[in-house]
Amino acid sequence: MKNRRLFWQIVDQIEEQIDAGAYPVGSRLPPERVLAETFSVSRPTIREAIIALEVRGRVEVKTSSGVYVLESGKDQKDGPSISAFELTQARALVEGEAAALAASIITDEELERLQQTLLQMDSGNNPEQADKEFHNIISSATRNNALQLTIAGLWAQRESNKDIQAAYKGVCSQSDAERLREHTSIYQALKNRDSQGARSAMHAHFNRLINSLFEASEAKALEEVRRKTSQTRDLYSLNHLVKS
Repeated sequence: MKNRRLFWQIVDQIEEQIDAGAYPVGSRLPPERVLAETFSVSRPTIREAIIALEVRGRVEVKTSSGVYVLESGKDQKDGPSISAFELTQARALVEGEAAALAASIITDEELERLQQTLLQMDSGNNPEQADKEFHNIISSATRNNALQLTIAGLWAQRESNKDIQAAYKGVCSQSDAERLREHTSIYQALKNRDSQGARSAMHAHFNRLINSLFEASEAKALEEVRRKTSQTRDLYSLNHLVKS
């Protein structure tokens, strides 16, 4: 299994073509079917790539019209920025319901794949990639394209927003054991076909994550206060006037 999801490779290639002038600003990208044939990938992979490009502000999706190239560097639809806290809350709400829905229809093969991601996390072999694959399997198990696209969009936000990347990196890298335990609880609920249990386990997972984000934010703010206080003390200190 590759460390980098396939759709990110498509994102890179389309961005290279945009930058090279193959798709000028204001032009429309080829239809999803054509892009899938061009890059020899599935149409869902192209959809994920388009979502990521939209999050990056490279394209704009117009319903019933197509996907249009935006001016380079233009913020996504000039919309508001999203914090790590907002993203985590949204993920909890959406992925909690996805887990509840998946619990009643998930297949044995999907459960086996989930278990493999748990083994990968436990081995310490690229746990971040295993984490994303775990959530992606549950998303696919819903059999709901709207939910799958929504979850893919939230993941794209996480992977393209530098502030969110930094916030998650500091938290996730320090909680591998807790993350494994939480994912195992979600897996057991899904295996037991327990919708409420799957929802609750997913909520508990994100609740711990968002609390960890708050703790990290508070620690960072406290360190900044200490730094500024130290600078002020040095500026106004009379120690150099006081003889020992």
